[in-house]
Amino acid sequence: MSMAADLAAFAVAPKARLSRIAGLLRPSHEHTPISAAMLLVTALCVSRLLGYVREAYIASVFGAGAYTDAYVAAFTLPDSLSYMLAAGSVGVTVTSILTRYRAENREEVAKRGITVMMTVILMILALGIAILELTASKIEPYMFPNFTPAQLELCARITRILLPGKIFYYFGGVYAAVLLSRRWFMVPSTVPLLYNVCIILSGIVAARRFGITSLAFGVLAGLFIGPFFLNVICARRTGFHFRPSLDIHNPAFREWVRLSVPLGLGISILMADSLYQRYFASGSAGDITRLYYAKQLFTVPLGILGQTAGQASLPFFARLFGEKRRKEFGAMVNRAVTGIFTLSILCTAWFMASALPVVDLIYRRGRFEFSDSEHTATYLFCFSLALGFWAIQVLYARAFFAAGDSLTPMVASTIVTVAAFPIYAVMFRMFSIVGLVIASDIAIVLDTIVLALLLHRRHLVRLTELCWVEIGKVVTVASLAGLTAWGVSQTVPLHGSRKDDLVALGLISLAWGATALLGIWLTDSQLLGYLKPPRGNWSSLPSPGDTAPLHDAVV
Repeated sequence: MSMAADLAAFAVAPKARLSRIAGLLRPSHEHTPISAAMLLVTALCVSRLLGYVREAYIASVFGAGAYTDAYVAAFTLPDSLSYMLAAGSVGVTVTSILTRYRAENREEVAKRGITVMMTVILMILALGIAILELTASKIEPYMFPNFTPAQLELCARITRILLPGKIFYYFGGVYAAVLLSRRWFMVPSTVPLLYNVCIILSGIVAARRFGITSLAFGVLAGLFIGPFFLNVICARRTGFHFRPSLDIHNPAFREWVRLSVPLGLGISILMADSLYQRYFASGSAGDITRLYYAKQLFTVPLGILGQTAGQASLPFFARLFGEKRRKEFGAMVNRAVTGIFTLSILCTAWFMASALPVVDLIYRRGRFEFSDSEHTATYLFCFSLALGFWAIQVLYARAFFAAGDSLTPMVASTIVTVAAFPIYAVMFRMFSIVGLVIASDIAIVLDTIVLALLLHRRHLVRLTELCWVEIGKVVTVASLAGLTAWGVSQTVPLHGSRKDDLVALGLISLAWGATALLGIWLTDSQLLGYLKPPRGNWSSLPSPGDTAPLHDAVV
């Protein structure tokens, strides 16, 4: 009897596992913290991979030249409109409001407040889009003063196609937040895949007739089908329906205004960095494109480290601050900063040594030549120097948000961003395009240090309690690993052979990994301990609320 029962259980177990997996993939499944984190990371990795298939396709068909510069630059005005409306943070604010009001049995009040917000935003977006549609050709010559008339005409044409997509992008973020507030992560985490597929298909189908403009139609279709339409369908299943309303006295709407207006009024280096680079680089065909490709590669570890850490940490930060456990709050922020910064430093060492083979393997095909790979690799090398600061800037900003303060980081970042413009100008005159990347590094370092000092001054997160010994250990190990990997890279000269790229990348990774592991063991580093997630229950996870350009945010 016992054996028969065991056999029956064994036969049922696979079915049970399959049923459980199917349940996790259901759009309406309410995820646990672990399953949600796994889904977010998996979706991010797959989305990044498909995003680079998209970029490799664009590089192969259109190369890096005047037309691709105009295409990349065309995103600047739509992105600026997004930043002014704090579109990147809508997920965090709406999710937080809905979750808290539901816990207080006031969910209907929150829903009505969200519809008021959507009504107001729709009116502002419609007005802003109409104005920019009419004035794009007048504004962009000032933004890209060294573009040729043909580039400016193409840039304005693509901009006009992209602008209506801001409605789908913003409202898609709202509907995604509705789903995330109920812990329905499946659809919001996977819709970026459709966005990338639409761009690739539009290029394949229409590139011969419309040229690079075909990609803009793909962006518009991708934003409608992915972030907007699918999220709308799923959000309706929760009982959320958009009915225009102007009840501005709704408390949920007023709370959204209080949280979002400071973010919209400020200027962050996350927004201005690409704008500054495109402004100065507009005089040399292909440089805007090569900078863009380098930054896309740079955002792979940044997205996994910084974005994931920001999403995972905010609920813990907010809970501790809400419970007035200030000491634990500061300790947790410092723990997260230590873990992410040290891991980023190790990634920096690898990126600096492997920049050229990585760029060449991913991008060089078709019209994207080896000389383009060399320039792009140089920019990637320089971007990587500040990876650790880009990653922890997100954590320090989230610490302010958890404390209910969005005004202080906005004012601080605005001052740093305005002050950084002369740095970009001077570095560009001294070192040309490479100088722009170095200026970007300087700006993010300044912004991160200012936020850290402000948190320290307010006795929220003390810099003196940061684990400097651990950081020192990993910096030393990363320096040795980077030097070893760089030395190995010099033994395999690269001249455009994919075989040499693969050999060099393999040797570099092996040397880097072996040196890093040996160094961590010899120094008795506690890096892995800092990366372990804290214990506790998550009531909710925030949506991907990093303020990112339209073309980057849905990669």
